[in-house]
Amino acid sequence: MKFWKMSGAGNDFVLITGSPRRAAALRALARRLCDRRLSVGADGLLHVRRAGPGLMSLRYFNSDGSEAFCGNGSRCAAMWAFMNGLVPRRFRLATIRGELPVEITGKERARMSMPAVRKVSLRHPGRWPAGVKEVHFLDTGVPHAVVPVKDLGRLDVRGLGSALRRHRAFGRAGANVDFVENRNGRVLVRTYERGVEDETPACGTGLTAAAVALALSGAAASPVRLRSRGGDDFTVRLTPSDQGGIRRSRCRAHCDRPGRGAGDISIEGPARLVFEGEIG
Repeated sequence: MKFWKMSGAGNDFVLITGSPRRAAALRALARRLCDRRLSVGADGLLHVRRAGPGLMSLRYFNSDGSEAFCGNGSRCAAMWAFMNGLVPRRFRLATIRGELPVEITGKERARMSMPAVRKVSLRHPGRWPAGVKEVHFLDTGVPHAVVPVKDLGRLDVRGLGSALRRHRAFGRAGANVDFVENRNGRVLVRTYERGVEDETPACGTGLTAAAVALALSGAAASPVRLRSRGGDDFTVRLTPSDQGGIRRSRCRAHCDRPGRGAGDISIEGPARLVFEGEIG
């Protein structure tokens, strides 16, 4: 089986293509191929195929086999499709969270519209571990807890992220945890990802969640410049109408009222091919 190894700011993926496969088969492949000791190794599996003129289909599975939406993975899938001549510079990507417009903006760089923000709870209520003063809870394709901190470089992301990831304040599914520090006009972000169960170098939905939370709380303004743990730069843009729409739909942890539709929030960042190969 041929595969491609893709990277979105260090968040790495095994990409395969071909005819549709059953979810159970893709879950098993994700667990097998993402094993860093016995196989290719990655944070997740991308299954990409052509779905029509100017439309690519993507299914994403975390390394533990759970299916989800992934911002970095989606950009990587889009870049792979463009590099292989399957789509023009602007096209649409069909994901578990709907069809999303994509634009290849430069060498190894893409901008993608994000799903509508379905949940927003600024200063989310809960009893937090020592050192955590404020938490924002958002769903930007998957649930995220955004935690403003000081001295992000010294933070125990793995320990504190693991403690917050399954906190009952976020419901049964838990949440990814994004620790953020606003430094000199740029937002530094470190993310503990569920499914991977560890810190990852970058997380597209987490960077988006951080930008939206800080914009709505007045701590940042669009376009929000962000830097991932891996040192790569991202830009998240929110249109004024979108910020208003999100505010009007703001609610507590388990509401499902959407904000504005996909297309009003976009993230631009790196997506590159690392290597390709075959595995038996």
